[in-house]
Amino acid sequence: MSLDNLLKKLSVRSPWLFRINAGSCNGCDVELATTACIPRYDVERLGCRYCGSPRHADIVLITGPLTTRVRDKVLRVWNEIPEPKVTVAVGICPISGGVFREGYSIEGPIDRYIPVDVNVPGCPPRPQAILEGVVQARAIWMKKLGLEA
Repeated sequence: MSLDNLLKKLSVRSPWLFRINAGSCNGCDVELATTACIPRYDVERLGCRYCGSPRHADIVLITGPLTTRVRDKVLRVWNEIPEPKVTVAVGICPISGGVFREGYSIEGPIDRYIPVDVNVPGCPPRPQAILEGVVQARAIWMKKLGLEA
């Protein structure tokens, strides 16, 4: 391993997570809170932290089916996240529209507008599934940086 590669590997920081609610019922958001607050499912043990600004984020967790009302706001916030970014669709709503898919106000699924790297299905998904999705997202993020996971 060259000195440049070693320095690059040693200087990598932990990825920061940012959550976007695209019109969800908040079931998935409760499970995301579980991964932030309950030690058994603590996402920080994976080396990840939640952040309050999309400009600091590396991995974005999106919940909800993407409603007409918030579509432009979600896209604006998603575009504020710097590259390389990884997108995780949390729950069945951003993946397919879920039970809301036939609704007049539903624009989703989210991958019509945003490239999705990881899907975490469930209504709502269990905290273990969300953690597994974050692990996959972290590996993709590291690969985008040119490092091994």
